Order: sequence, then structure tokens, then C-alpha cells
Amino acid sequence: MIPQLVLQTSAPTTTPTGNSTAASDPLGSLLSAVGQGLFPDGLAFGLQVLLTIIIVAVVLIVRYYEDKWVQSHSFDSVKRVAIAGGIALFTAVGVLLLIDVWELGTQLRDSFGSLRSQRLAGRVLISAVLIGITYTLSNFVGRVIQVASGSGDAISRHQQEIIYRLTQIGMYATVVLVVLSLFTQDIGSLLVGAGFLGIIVGMAARQTLGSVLAGFVLMLSRPFEIGDWIAVDDHEGTVTDITIVDTRIQTFDGEYVILPNDQISGGTLVNRTRKGRLRLEVEIGVDYATDPERAAEVALEAVEELDELMGVPSPRVVLKRFADSSVILGVRVWIDNPSARRKWRARTAVISAVKYAFEEEGIKIPFPQRELSSRDAEGDVPLAGGGERHEATTDGGGDE
Repeated sequence: MIPQLVLQTSAPTTTPTGNSTAASDPLGSLLSAVGQGLFPDGLAFGLQVLLTIIIVAVVLIVRYYEDKWVQSHSFDSVKRVAIAGGIALFTAVGVLLLIDVWELGTQLRDSFGSLRSQRLAGRVLISAVLIGITYTLSNFVGRVIQVASGSGDAISRHQQEIIYRLTQIGMYATVVLVVLSLFTQDIGSLLVGAGFLGIIVGMAARQTLGSVLAGFVLMLSRPFEIGDWIAVDDHEGTVTDITIVDTRIQTFDGEYVILPNDQISGGTLVNRTRKGRLRLEVEIGVDYATDPERAAEVALEAVEELDELMGVPSPRVVLKRFADSSVILGVRVWIDNPSARRKWRARTAVISAVKYAFEEEGIKIPFPQRELSSRDAEGDVPLAGGGERHEATTDGGGDE
């Protein structure tokens, strides 16, 4: 057998030198040199840093000017919510871009899986991250609720607070269940135990739960708002705070009264500022010898020009009743934005104006008078404070 000789030939290879590369692409060579000088890990790392700075700067600038723009313009609730949602979406896109720039998606997913499957420290870290995200989202929801109701009266401050708290409870309850699932696989047993515990707590705190339910009723019916002047049974004052359990009012003596919501919903409630105006009535008596129509006309002229009163509805004066020594006139006037201070200021102005007007017209405001007499056996009536005696006579035709 004759062996065959196989000859393999290969073309000579040449390695380009730096001078030839620089000669062919001088700009790329310069950028590469700058990148290598500024960033030891290469040009890719430099581009990542540059893109990170640009993305963060754009997000911060947009959020800053968004706040300025919203504050300098008046938008309705729909536009405000849309703007807030758009900014949140823009921020989320920026975060996703940063994750993509640094190629962290796969690493985060793998890290999350390894932490979840490994030791306790990893699960605690995941729980902390979830709680932080929930806290951020709850603050954003609170801002959206505030923005949505800031340009109208469709949602009161009380309703804002309750809606926000209920949203927080729902979000945190969900996170608690997720966190528990990281530490145990038997969530059903925990929920059953929590249910029995809730029944026991509910039976032990019936009054508190009643106040909570009454708080929801007050939220839906909206019988009063913060700042309203209300009267509940024997308590009267201005509402300073409304919670899910109680309502706090400040009386006109400066006292703070805390009323459980179930007491308010089960009692008699009077809201004096519900319609934005309040009618006051001042009773004034005039002498029986005075023409009542003339007295009513003078009283009406006296109060019509008072600055403390509303022009519409206009003041009125009515004849109310006969008293022991006078005919009672009722001066009915209206005040806007009622409060205790405005009420007493208006009453003082009405009384002063009517009194001075009656004095100028010579109309007498009588005061109660009482005549005392006694009779002894002889028919004489002794006078108090003196020794003189007054002889009582009867006019029955006289003695013949």
C-alpha cells in the first residue's frame, strides 16, 4: 500500500497593528481611547453611566416642572388624576429603562427566586421590599384621592380620609398575606384562627364597632362637615375633626367634646350651617298704648341697613303675641356663613338699632310691673315702708 501524502497549505495571517486601525478609523479610535481613559471597564460602562444620568435627570426635571405647572393652572379633577397617573407612568418607564440599561432584569429575577427559596434573611429582605413598595403605592393613592377631590365638593374631607384608610387597609392586608406565604405554606389555618380571633374581639368591643359602623353611615349621609356649627342633644359647637370612631367639636366656651359616632347617629342632630345661612329672631315688647303697626315699621327701618345682616332674604317684623305688659314683636333676620360669633354680633346689632330707633320715636318698651295690696278687717290697706294708711273706698253708689 502506497501512502498518500497530503499537503495542507494555509494563507498567511496578519495581525493589524494599532497604527493601521487608527489610520482606518481615527474617530472611533479616539472615542475608544477616551472611554478607556475615563472608564476603566470600557466604553460600554461609560455609556451605561451616561444613560443613567440622562434618564434620572429627565425624570426629575419632568416631575419638578409638573408640580409647578399644576400649581399655576386650575384643572378639574379628571385632568388632575390624568396628570398624576401620567407622571407615575413616566417614572415607572424610567425605572424600567434603568433596569434594561444595566441588564438587571434577569439578575433581579434570579436573586428574588434564590432569596425566596433560601434562608430566613432573604425572606425578611423580600418582605421589607414589599412593604416599602406598598407604602409608596399607598401614598400615591392618597395623592390621587386628594387631587381628584380638590377642585369640587363631590367628596368631603371626611370621605377622603375614610376612602384613603380603607384603601390602605386593603393594600396592607394583601401584603401581609403575601409575606405570610413566604414563611409558611398553610395560610388557611392562619385565616381560620384570625377569623375566630376577630369574632372574640368583635364581641368584646361591640360599642367600638358600633361607632365604626356609624362612622360609615355618617360618611355616606354627610350630615355635616368639618367647620360646621352643629348641636347634638345637649352639646353645641363647631366640628373640628371627624374620625371613623368619633367626632370632635369645640364648644363656644372653648371646651373640646368628643362624641362617639353611634351617639350622633342615634340622637338628634341640628346643623345650623348646612345651607350657608341662618335665620335669627329677636323678640321686642312695646307698650299696649303704642300703635303696633307703627312700631313694626320703625323696627324694620332700623334693621334694614345693618351690615351684619343679609339683604336677601330681607328682614321681617311680625306681631307674635300678647304678653303681660306688652305686645311682642318678632324681628326676623338672616345671616350668611353662620357661626356663634356672627350670630351674637347680629343679635347685638339688631337690639341696639331697634332700641335707639324706639327712643327717637318715643315708643316705650315696657318692663313687668306688679301691684301688691292687702286688706284688713276695717278695709284699710297698709303701705309698705311707711306708717300712713290708705283708706279703701268702694264706689257702689255712695252713702245717702
